[in-house]
Amino acid sequence: MHVVRPRRGRGALVLLLAAGLLAAAVLPARAAPPAPSSAAPSPAPAAASSAAAAVAALHALFDREWQRTQREEPVSASMRGERAYDDRWPDRSFPALQASHRADEQALADLARIDRGALPAQEQLSYDLFAWNYRDRLQSWKFHEYVFPLNQLEGIQTAGDLTENLRFRTPKDYQDWLERLRRFGTYMDQTIALLQRGVNEKRTLPRVIVERIEPQIATNIVAAPTASTFYAPYRTLPASFDAASAQKLQGEARAAVASVVIPAFGRLRRFFADTYGPHARSALAVTTLPDGKAYYAYLVRHFTTTDLTPEQVHARGLELMEQLRTQMRATMQAAHFAGDLPQFLHFLRTDPRFHYDRASDLLEAYKAQAKTIDPLLVRQFGRLPRIPWGIAIIPADQAPNMYPAYSQEPAADGSRAALMFVNLYRPETRPIYEIPVLTCHEGRPGHALQLSLAAELQDLPAFRRFNYYNAYGEGWALYTETLCGEMGLYDDPYKRFGALSYQMWRAVRLVVDTGIHLDGMSREQAVRLMQENTALAQQNIDTEVDRYIAWPGQALSYMIGEIKIRELRERAARALGPRFDIRRFHDVVLASGTLPLGVLEHVVDDWISAEERRSAPAE
Repeated sequence: MHVVRPRRGRGALVLLLAAGLLAAAVLPARAAPPAPSSAAPSPAPAAASSAAAAVAALHALFDREWQRTQREEPVSASMRGERAYDDRWPDRSFPALQASHRADEQALADLARIDRGALPAQEQLSYDLFAWNYRDRLQSWKFHEYVFPLNQLEGIQTAGDLTENLRFRTPKDYQDWLERLRRFGTYMDQTIALLQRGVNEKRTLPRVIVERIEPQIATNIVAAPTASTFYAPYRTLPASFDAASAQKLQGEARAAVASVVIPAFGRLRRFFADTYGPHARSALAVTTLPDGKAYYAYLVRHFTTTDLTPEQVHARGLELMEQLRTQMRATMQAAHFAGDLPQFLHFLRTDPRFHYDRASDLLEAYKAQAKTIDPLLVRQFGRLPRIPWGIAIIPADQAPNMYPAYSQEPAADGSRAALMFVNLYRPETRPIYEIPVLTCHEGRPGHALQLSLAAELQDLPAFRRFNYYNAYGEGWALYTETLCGEMGLYDDPYKRFGALSYQMWRAVRLVVDTGIHLDGMSREQAVRLMQENTALAQQNIDTEVDRYIAWPGQALSYMIGEIKIRELRERAARALGPRFDIRRFHDVVLASGTLPLGVLEHVVDDWISAEERRSAPAE
């Protein structure tokens, strides 16, 4: 699964995060943030002055760029609880995108003028991560990612669902949303213009993805404005509002939805029918786009934060699949199933005991599982988030095309908890044995724990608190799936098999994603590979394969990230022996926000060295 956060530079509204990354070669070889020793000698006055000036210049740049990010991505700002831009959408006009690109170039030039060598270690790390992010934006620009402002998982067609995640308490909250409604037509026309640019450049989505998007557009074209998700906040206004003000707001909102929002979606539907659909590409592989092979190689580096090639990732996936098949057969035998693995997979998908018939029962099961996990966390973590978390429901208009669950980071102002959104669409296709492993991944100790801790790192620059490297974030969440097994959560063979099936799911992704985009694997072949190797329901398999087609490279981050975190844990355990403390290891992995995998390795290695010194006998 994923974390809900807009992706900068692709016009995404409210789904699927992926902050800027770049190949490890751009980061200095040693960029860990060791804490300075209290016994270190005080710097000379001139050096201290130089360091202070460099730190001040660095943070002035960080603050300037963060404010620009807020202005350019107002929806993201609203989701974080920043209210300054609640009345607007992002400017997706091509001149605005060009201006943002030039500002990225300027930010890197300004960074280069700051003396990195004069900075303390933690500031050097921030310097390097900032450079990494902005260099990645420049690489993204080369591949014209902006001509893909939507897919079946994210985009303007799901903009109305934003109302479920914003604060609506004060008159200004409602007035700000009203302004967004009135400005929606411009936002739509800019989106259509980017899609048209993609048609002109022969950079379009595959037909199979377009076919999923078209019904999503249609759901926004309602007969009555009050039935629109965009109108939802006005259906019930706070009792504190006087009647005249409430009626005025409701009337203005109905008018804006009727005269701006619904006609805008009508324009998008006609554009898809008359122009975009006929030009959708028949090929699935992103490598069929202009510069497609270079683009896919970049995406693999971007999402894994490594220098792995697509071919290396594919080979690693095949190895992991073979290892996991052995474990799955052993677990099947522990369940005393008299048959082979394909028969067991069929049994798990079809036997009624493994499914709920009612969505309400499925929701209650997730809530109960979350409460079961919480008390176990104190044994694994020295520091836990103060921010609460909970279970929410994926909006109905998204659910048919959405994965089983996703996570949403908490609002920085405390107005919204960390949330795990669960998919209740067709509950008979949502296996009960997946509930524990999925709750671990999307809830706690997975995303809902890691994202909350990052948001609470008040000493870090804002871009680091809210940044997200997929290989780290998704790798951590996948690592916690096996951690929950160590915590005793999978207390019968079916739950254990469900967890193994999820591991296999991520291993198969390495093969399917690279197979589709590098080797021309068909959709049918990808579906069959997942059917034959996982216990996932067919609904999930179909949704997942189309996700890999629409979002090349992202699915590789999970297993690559988990492999690295597991490797670092084993390294620390070997080095420290009986002195190894799992809680201290987890705390250090989570203490710096999300990091590229190479930087995380340096952080853990330095911690191991510090632990060895701390426990060494005094001479």
